[in-house]
Amino acid sequence: MERALRPLRLIAFCLLSFAMLIGAVSQAVAKCVPIAGLQGGFMKAALPAVGTVRLTFLGHSSFLIETPGGVTAITDYNGIHRADELPDIVTMNNAHETHYTDFVDPGIELVLRGWDPAGGMADHELQFGDLKVWNVATNVREYGGTRFNGNSIFVFEAAGLCIAHLGHLHHLLTDRDLGELGAIDVLLVPVDGTFTMAQEFMVQVLDQILAPVVIPMHYFSASNLTRFLSLLKGRYEVAVSETPSVEVSRRDLPYRKVLVLPGG
Repeated sequence: MERALRPLRLIAFCLLSFAMLIGAVSQAVAKCVPIAGLQGGFMKAALPAVGTVRLTFLGHSSFLIETPGGVTAITDYNGIHRADELPDIVTMNNAHETHYTDFVDPGIELVLRGWDPAGGMADHELQFGDLKVWNVATNVREYGGTRFNGNSIFVFEAAGLCIAHLGHLHHLLTDRDLGELGAIDVLLVPVDGTFTMAQEFMVQVLDQILAPVVIPMHYFSASNLTRFLSLLKGRYEVAVSETPSVEVSRRDLPYRKVLVLPGG
């Protein structure tokens, strides 16, 4: 009798294990957390619409992010490109003079630097109200070598959306980078073609991440932007906004669209 029950117990154990695995994946996807091996956000289609995130391009590579719960964050905060009111959080991708400042208003609650001044690796993961923020460390090309972990890609999760700011990215992403990023919905991309990386390589980064929405930044001139957009022909539909602000939600998220906001 005991021997006859063994196959049934084995089947039951396998079914239970499979159910637990599916449940864990579903829970992870529902929370929009990094999932190694997933790209393009296709597994998050079932997430409910839970509000709208407002993005405002302040200039250069600084964006104001406003969540449905009223939390605000500014990317690449340099003290120059500011919002009308102090944000709750500021991020600074690397220690370049136009991408950070040491003179931060004391009224700003959280200051997240994308590098470790002591030479290690910046490691951020926090929840503030309805906004979750984490970083993925990357390297910086310098004269005479490489500054390892000198830049961070910051990811902002709110209202079921994951928004990634590439910062001052200088290289293609590794499989580990992509796994830590997870499935990205909106990608903020530097397209200058010189100070970060060649535009052709940045297009390859877009192909790696496969975000449904791409917003160019850090483009310095109309000619730089035009050339970058020409490289995306056949990959993305291009839309040009007359205002620097846009509202995005899971329910209305477009697919394969480049949205150009003025002020880059």
